[in-house]
Order: sequence, then structure tokens, then C-alpha cells
Amino acid sequence: MQKVNTLAAALLLAIGGSLAVAPAAYANEKCPVDARQAKAIGQSSAKKVQKSFEAYQEGNIDEAIASLLEADPRDAFDKAYIARMLGNFYAEKGQMQTALKHLKQAVDADILGGTDHASTMRLYADLLIQEKQFKESIPQYYAWMKFTCKEDAQVYRRIGIAYSELKEWDKVLQVVDKGLAISTKPDKGLYQMKLTAYFNKKDYKNAIKVLETMVPLFQDDGRLWVQLAQFYLMTENYEKSLATYDLAYKNGFLETAANITRLSQLLAQSGSPYRAAKIYEKHMKSGLIKEEERSFSILAGFYHNAKELKEAATYYGKAADVNKDGKLYLKQARLLTLQENFKEAIPVLKEALAAGDVSEGEVEFELALAYLGTKQLKAAYNACLKAAKDEKTKRSATSYLAYIKEKARIYNVAL
Repeated sequence: MQKVNTLAAALLLAIGGSLAVAPAAYANEKCPVDARQAKAIGQSSAKKVQKSFEAYQEGNIDEAIASLLEADPRDAFDKAYIARMLGNFYAEKGQMQTALKHLKQAVDADILGGTDHASTMRLYADLLIQEKQFKESIPQYYAWMKFTCKEDAQVYRRIGIAYSELKEWDKVLQVVDKGLAISTKPDKGLYQMKLTAYFNKKDYKNAIKVLETMVPLFQDDGRLWVQLAQFYLMTENYEKSLATYDLAYKNGFLETAANITRLSQLLAQSGSPYRAAKIYEKHMKSGLIKEEERSFSILAGFYHNAKELKEAATYYGKAADVNKDGKLYLKQARLLTLQENFKEAIPVLKEALAAGDVSEGEVEFELALAYLGTKQLKAAYNACLKAAKDEKTKRSATSYLAYIKEKARIYNVAL
């Protein structure tokens, strides 16, 4: 997007300040990784290692492993060195449990040169995560940071993943904040992890704050706009929810029927039922919203609230036709009657009676009014008689019977 829209700009101003903090180092005079000197392996082990390395370079990893397994190192350093190589080779073959066994041996020995030991620690921790040994991975990452005197945002992210899998949400928040503090650029993964933690803690207010930070930073990610609107809705901040949904819609981020429906419902509730109807109708015609009883009925309701009775009646009729719903036919007929479309209302009311599951008295009374509107006094009288038998409409129908009789007398119509 070429410009930050209104809400995104407001959110960006709200967070202020710098986004990146220089990585911190552990306060050691000399870091263990630098203090640990590299050593050469013993002569007998060196031959096997050399043979193994040559086989590996030729793409024969099985032979490379076999050569190392033939070695019989006596020295602790040689054992750790060969274990490290075996761990790497088995990992490459996808034999992770065997790889972990050898890497653990190398790490526990704590004797390899600084760079080799650091890389082995990191690989070991990464494989523990991969193999879902989350609890075991966490101390390994912290040990790596202590040994290398480095704080790494991605390492904090992996620790956060482990704590997330363990559902220790407070610890997730702690490590995520550490990772964000040393990130050189906004890290969406860390922010998302923080959002997930607050959501699982049911701390929706802080979840909203995270999203209010994320939206301007990653404004092209439509999912974030929708999530923010949904969280506003969850906390009953309908005004902000509508504003966010509306901006998301204008930027083309509402891509599902559910989101279009939510936007339309919020518009209708906030006093804009006509706009709600037009948006909903547009996406129904495009095929995004399925044409079915529920969607026709929802659209009819929007038009009804907007006092667009012609359109409302049309969509109530379409909704009724799907499953032959008597109550929906009755709604359609009442709107037709209100518009004095009495002739159109009569067959719709007959459809309502045929469909059933509706008060016959109410339908007959509406038929009486429609017949009156078309000056069919005998039909109106007969419908009114039926309506008078229903307790729901007895009182109204009885009063109309006298009115119809008088009309019939005036126009000399036999009832």
C-alpha cells in the first residue's frame, strides 16, 4: 500500500519511539566461546575422521557414518568431536533420535572448541524443538546464550515456541519482550506469539494493544485488521470494531462471507442499514455470500430496517421460497400490504397457508385486509370469519367484520 490509512497512522503515532534496540551482550570480561581454544583430535581418530569427511564430500553419508563408528576414541575430546560429527550426519539422514543422542554426548562433554561447542549446542536445542522435546530445549538455548554471550531474537522466539507448547503464557510474554527489545526490525512472529499468549490468558485488552501496534507495522496484512476488529467486538467496543472493519473493507481485506456479514451487521446496528444492505447484496451477487435462506433473510432484514420495503419484500420472498417457510411468506405479504400492493400480497398469503407452521388466524386476517384493498368484500368477509376463530386475531377480526358488513351494504354486495 502506498499510504498509511487513517487508523494505521493513528496507531503508529500512539506507539511512538524507536522500533529496534541494539543486541545486548552478557557482561563477561572474556566470553567462554572466545576463551575456549580449539584442539586437534588424536592421530588414530584423525584417520577415521578424514576418511569419514571424504566419504561425506562424495555424497556417501552412510559410509561417512560407518567410518566414524569404527573409530575407538579414548580421549574425551576425540569422543566429543566424533559424537558431534555423528549427530550432524544422523540429523541430515533424518534419524533425529540417534542424532540427539550423539549431540547430547558432545554437548555434555563441554570440551569442544568455542565455535564447535556453540554450534553443537544450538543444533542440539533446535533438534529438541523439532522433536517436540520443548521442556528440554529451553535450558539448552539459555546455555547457548550464556556460552556465546549473545542474545538472539530468533533464539528468544524459539524459547517462546517451547513455552507456548507448554502453555506457560507468562513466560512466553517475558521471552517475547526480550526478543522484541533486541530486534533490529519489527518481528511479526514475536508479536504474533505475544498476541497468542494474551489471547490464551483471556487478557483481551492487552491483546488489543499488541494488535494496535502490529497493524501500522504490518499494514498490508489483512488478517491483522480483521483480528483487531474481532477483538474490539469481543470487548464490546462496537464503534472501533466497525471503524476497523470498514477500513479493512475499503482496503480489500475482508475476503470471507463471515467478515462481510459482520461489517454489514455492525453498519445496520449503528444506524446505516441501507449501506449494510448494499454491501451485503453486492457480495451476494458476486457469489462470495451464498444465496440461501439465511442470507436472503438477513438482506431482507437490512432493507426492512432501512425502510426500503420493496426490496425487503423481494428478499423475504426469496428466503421463503428456499424451504417454503410460511413465516417468511407472511413477512413478505405484510410488507406488500404496507405498500398497498394488495393484489401481489394475496397469492403470497396463500403460499403462507400452504406452507404451514404459521398462525392461520394471522394469515387470514392479512388476507382479509388484502381482499379489502382489492374490493373483494365477500372474500374479505370469509377470511375475517376464519381469523375471528383464532384467539390471536379474534378481537381485530371481529371489529373488521362489522366494517366489512357496512361496506357490503353500501355497495350492495351479498356476503
